[in-house]
Amino acid sequence: MGEFSVWHLLVVALVFLALFGYRKLPDAARSLGRSLRIFNSELHQMRAEQDAPVRPTTVPTDPAPSPALTSPLDTPSRPEPVRGTDARPARDE
Repeated sequence: MGEFSVWHLLVVALVFLALFGYRKLPDAARSLGRSLRIFNSELHQMRAEQDAPVRPTTVPTDPAPSPALTSPLDTPSRPEPVRGTDARPARDE
């Protein structure tokens, strides 16, 4: 009673053919294969992340002090040019 015979599979194939047409079946099978490949790769990535050892994150306890300005005269009046770059704006020709 619970077994599938060749006739059952043939009827199912004919129903799919009648519903989708013979032109759309290869595209549907191709997209189904792509989605199964994506699903399998995501499963492998999840398993690899679970199996990977967890590294403890280290937080520096004493951050380096930021340099403080000693007087307002230490601040540059204009920024220094960056070497290797053209300071002139490009012209549209």
